[in-house]
Amino acid sequence: MELHFTGIIIGVATFLIIGLFHPIVIKSEYHFGVKCWWAFALVGVVTSVAALLVADVLWSTLLAVVGASSFWSIKELFEQRERVRKGWFPKKEKR
Repeated sequence: MELHFTGIIIGVATFLIIGLFHPIVIKSEYHFGVKCWWAFALVGVVTSVAALLVADVLWSTLLAVVGASSFWSIKELFEQRERVRKGWFPKKEKR
C-alpha cells in the first residue's frame, strides 16, 4: 500500500496559514487601521496569479490558500475595526 501525504500536508499548512493571518489582521488594524486593506489585496492578487503559474500541485494549492486568506483578511480587517469600536480589542490612540 502506497501512502500519499500531499493532502495531509495541504490540510496542515492551510490550518497554519489561516492561524497565521488571524494575528496579522489584529496587528495590522491596531497599527494602521483599515487603510492597509490594499496590502492584503495586493498579496491576494500576487499569490493567486502565482498559483495559476506554478505547475506543482502542492505549491500551487498553498499559494492559492495564501491568496484566499489574504482576500478574506480584508473583510476581517473591517470587522476587526468594529470589534475595537465595541471595546473587545485595544485601540491605538496615535496612528
